[in-house]
Amino acid sequence: MEADFSAVTGQHFNMAVIDLQHITRTYTSGSVAVHALRGIDFTLQAGNFVSIMGSSGSGKSTLMNILGCLDKPTEGRYLLNGTDISALKRDELAAIRNETIGFVFQNFHLLPRTSALENMELPLLYKRDPLSWKEIRQKAAEALEIVGLADRMDHTPSQLSGGQQQRVAIARALVTSPKLLLADEPTGNLDSRTSLEIIELFQRLNDEGLSILMVTQEPDIAQFANRIIILRDGLIQTDKQVQKRSAASELQTWKDESESLS
Repeated sequence: MEADFSAVTGQHFNMAVIDLQHITRTYTSGSVAVHALRGIDFTLQAGNFVSIMGSSGSGKSTLMNILGCLDKPTEGRYLLNGTDISALKRDELAAIRNETIGFVFQNFHLLPRTSALENMELPLLYKRDPLSWKEIRQKAAEALEIVGLADRMDHTPSQLSGGQQQRVAIARALVTSPKLLLADEPTGNLDSRTSLEIIELFQRLNDEGLSILMVTQEPDIAQFANRIIILRDGLIQTDKQVQKRSAASELQTWKDESESLS
């Protein structure tokens, strides 16, 4: 049975998930002010898939920390689903991170001694509206089914390949039905074939309405989004819509070529 991504993402179109209004972030190192972000303005409409690129020091990490509610801007407004993040208290920010944003990292960050299913269950334990154990187990199993790992629920990370571990990490990001998926170099530790498989999953999720913002250093990976933003020295250098490449088509080509060589 084909999984229903929209039931998990709970996404609605025609609204801005992210609205950044002249965001700046300045750090102080002794008497020196470091301007990491110098005035960032952009919106992310629901259902969009955006890649963010830039060299080291361009402000990518600072921007992702602000978008993920791990840091606050020095100046400017950040509206997430219409909520002004700067007005929220620490516990409210924690709830936003748990319930509205899904995080996917380069290094997976899975609990090593727990099964894939148990890794899914952990975020659900921190929901403000408590779930029964039956509901938690059901949601965790559904998330793993969506990423194609229903048959790996009892496996620990050491029993999974790198691509499977990243799928578990994606499922964990989805299990709380987020409105936004933030992916930080999600293919950085994967080979080319596995990277395509992960991006193909992202595209399927995006087609069902999940808003995705992905930081990547790889130009080829960035082209699978429908919009590319390039940062330089804390400012947006370019912001353009692109015709996104189809990861599914490229995977099929890869399979056809592999079969012809065998």
